[in-house]
Amino acid sequence: MKKKFSRRDFLKLMGILPLSAVGSQFIPSTSMKQAGGSQNVIIIVFDAFSTYNISLYGYQRETTPNLARLAERAVVYHNHYSGGNFTTPGTSSLLTGTLPWKHRAFSHYEDLDDRYISNNIFSAFHNYYRLAYTHNPWVTKILKQVKEYLDENPKRNSLYLKNDFIIPTLFENDEDIAFVSWLRTMRRSDNGYAYSLFMASLYERYDKQVEAKFERIKKQYPQGLPALSDGNYFLLETAIDWFDKKIHSLPQPFLSYLHLFPPHDPYNTHREFFGRFKDDGLAIEPKPKDSLQYIIDEKSNHELKHRMKYDEFILYVDREFGRLFDYLNNSGLLDNTWLILTSDHGEMFERGVVGHTTPLLYEPIIRVPLMIFEPGRKERLDIHTPTSVVDVLPTLLHVTGQKPAAWNEGMVLPPYASVSLGEDRSIYVLEARNNKKYAPLNIATTALIKGQYKLTYFFGYDELSGKGRIELYDIKTDPEEMNNLYDVKKETAGEMLHDLRKKLEEVNKPYI
Repeated sequence: MKKKFSRRDFLKLMGILPLSAVGSQFIPSTSMKQAGGSQNVIIIVFDAFSTYNISLYGYQRETTPNLARLAERAVVYHNHYSGGNFTTPGTSSLLTGTLPWKHRAFSHYEDLDDRYISNNIFSAFHNYYRLAYTHNPWVTKILKQVKEYLDENPKRNSLYLKNDFIIPTLFENDEDIAFVSWLRTMRRSDNGYAYSLFMASLYERYDKQVEAKFERIKKQYPQGLPALSDGNYFLLETAIDWFDKKIHSLPQPFLSYLHLFPPHDPYNTHREFFGRFKDDGLAIEPKPKDSLQYIIDEKSNHELKHRMKYDEFILYVDREFGRLFDYLNNSGLLDNTWLILTSDHGEMFERGVVGHTTPLLYEPIIRVPLMIFEPGRKERLDIHTPTSVVDVLPTLLHVTGQKPAAWNEGMVLPPYASVSLGEDRSIYVLEARNNKKYAPLNIATTALIKGQYKLTYFFGYDELSGKGRIELYDIKTDPEEMNNLYDVKKETAGEMLHDLRKKLEEVNKPYI
């Protein structure tokens, strides 16, 4: 039986054929490229972008002047929560519309559960042309799993200034172990040793030649070029310029997912913003070190120094997003495109923690921005109802007229929902990086947000001697989470703990 040539096949063909190969009578105008009038979707994710450090959301330092400008034509969500506190669970929740206890990507090295290889945002938009790019190797790992549902997925190193290109090129299926081997063989450790001193010497000579090419660019970045922790350099403006050119050549309708590394550490900002907040008198209430902290530093100014670097790096992110928005808007593309700005998780500079390598789920690490730029919207709308990362997928399917995803755990966001989310809706966040993938949750931190209250439940940690730890905060009146109300609001705490344990019993049942 002859296979039918579908609209999907046509879109893919149009993506690879040069215009000269297609008769002029078949070349649609820009305004007519969409099939069936479907609207495009662009999702921009800035990694480790905390609401608590964004001036748009009330932060003391003016870190986001461009977001403030653009917010006047956006729907701004003020209490939006990630699914976890680092890249793998947070991104997996965004892409699947499920929380970590469903997709099971608990740790950096774990894949999505097999169910979500075919149940994700890319498979849901099956009639769209789908492009995804990321700087982040952990996101690359997720995108590789779902590559069947991607029409384009450029290699992450394609937008690096400097990279160990041989690893992803030759060892695409074993990049993790290959890269570790490469580091040990080709690069000297801090003590001056490498597995191969001869190869390390050759690599150092090559590396010096490459580094010399970046001297002019380096002058723009006083703290060093933006880089991943493996030493691979990139510029955010390179990715923004590439994306602006790329997006206008895609067949429409398209779904585009762009996951960029800044403001993730190391916080190496552009010289335009370097020193912007030095000695500005920022008033931060000191907080006690947490007994479950993973990063310990007794220097009193350690957290403040990193916070300042992070805040100045956010200015760089803000500038580049503003530039991208203006490109897209001036081209007319936003007249028929939903633009989403969000993050996979936040960042902490308190309680002895710098970054997000921690079992803690305090607000700065799980509250992330969400802004939706709707085609034709000219007025700002602020949403204060608590919302979750798992709400993004059903919302985008709804507003673009796609079929709902049966596997999704979220709800359509206001103002697009026909039914109110309700102030007493339960929002969940989970950290379980030390839990076995297909075991019941027995080492984890869970948070339940309901209205103005947040209950956090720690269990299974050796540091707690096998006992659980429970905290209750009124995040409306105490957004810095300084006053644990667990022993004061016993009725509220009891009801929320009962609901949380009931939920844990539900999600654990398939794995007992």
